Amino acid sequence: MEWLESLVDAANMPIALLGASCAMLVAGVRALFVESAGRERAADLPPPAWRHVWRLVGIVSIACRPLVGAGARRRITRRLRAAGLEYAVLPDEWVAASLLAGTGAVLLGMATGLASGIPVLPCATAMAVVGLSLPQCALADRIRERRRAMSRQLPFLLDLITLGVQSGLNPAAAIALAVAHAPAGAMRDELARVLRDVRAGRPRSEALRLLSERTSIDGVASFAAAMLSAERQGLALAPLLRAQADQRRNERFLEAEKRAMEAPVKLLLPLVAFIFPGTFAVLLFPIGMQLLRQGLF
Repeated sequence: MEWLESLVDAANMPIALLGASCAMLVAGVRALFVESAGRERAADLPPPAWRHVWRLVGIVSIACRPLVGAGARRRITRRLRAAGLEYAVLPDEWVAASLLAGTGAVLLGMATGLASGIPVLPCATAMAVVGLSLPQCALADRIRERRRAMSRQLPFLLDLITLGVQSGLNPAAAIALAVAHAPAGAMRDELARVLRDVRAGRPRSEALRLLSERTSIDGVASFAAAMLSAERQGLALAPLLRAQADQRRNERFLEAEKRAMEAPVKLLLPLVAFIFPGTFAVLLFPIGMQLLRQGLF
C-alpha cells in the first residue's frame, strides 16, 4: 500500500504544478485585462476590426515594447496622430497588431499550401508579406480618407467662425461656436482639441501650430497662419477667413473637375480587361457557331 500511496503522490505533483501555473497565468492575464480595460475607458476606442483581438494585442505589446526604438516610436506616433488614433492605439500595440496579422497570414498560408499541394515555404512567405502590409495599407487609407474629410468640412467651419467673429466674438469663442454647431467630423474634433489645449493653459499660437502639424493640410495651415497674423498684427479676421473659405471651395471644385477628367483614363483598364472581352464573346459566338456548322473550322 505504501508504494501505491507514493505513486499517487508522485502523480499528483505534476498536476499540482500544472494547476499552480495555470492559476498564475490566469491571474496575470486578468491583471492585464483590468489594466487594459481601464485605459480603454479613459482613451478612445481602437478601430472596429481590432476590438475582437484587442486583449491579445495588449498582451503581445508587452513583449514588443523593448523592440520598438525611439525613432520608430516617433514615426509610428506621427502616423497614428495623422490617422486620429493617437490616444486609441499605442506604438507598441501597433507593432503587436502588425506582428499578429503577419503571424495569422503565415498560418493561413501554411494551411493553404498543405491543403492545395503548393510548396509551404513560398506560400507562407507570400502570405507573411501580405499580412504585414495590410495594417500599413489600412493606416495609409485611414490617413488619406481623414484628410479628405477634413478638407471637405473646413469651408463650412470657416464660415461658422467668420459668422462668430462678425457678431463680435473673440477667436476662441468663434471657434467654440463652430465646434458646437458643426456636424460631427474629423475637422470639428481637431478644433475641439485646440480649445481643450487652450483651456489647459497652452498658448493659442502653439495650439494652432500643433493643429497644423497634426493635420498636414494646406488649408488648415493657412487658417492657423491667418489666426496668428490677425492676433499679432491686429488685422481684421473676418475678411481673411471669408476669403479662405471661398478659396477652399474653389479648390474642392477644381479637385472634383480633376477627378472627373481622370475617370475615363481609370476606366480604360476595366474596359479592356473585363467588358470588351465579354462583349466580343457575345458578338462573335453566333458567328463562330455558323462557321463550325459550315465546316470552315
